[in-house]
Amino acid sequence: MDKTVFSMAILRIFSGSIELTAAIVMLKLNDVQKALAVNSMLAMVGPLVLLTTTTIGLVGLADKLSPMRFVWVTVGVGCLLVGILKK
Repeated sequence: MDKTVFSMAILRIFSGSIELTAAIVMLKLNDVQKALAVNSMLAMVGPLVLLTTTTIGLVGLADKLSPMRFVWVTVGVGCLLVGILKK
């Protein structure tokens, strides 16, 4: 099994586990304000996991991508992050 793919998959499983745990916590709290606070904490996890998973993938592809393609992929990820994090 490819180490890069395995690392990316484990990170996504971990992220999904955090999401499921947060949903269970929201149900247990049974309060809109507290659920919104839990949801706000999750807003930091998503972009961090996206960035980390993409970085792992890019490192795994570094020897297969030309420098120009690598730049374009990096710019694309940057645009995604701006779109997600911009208020």
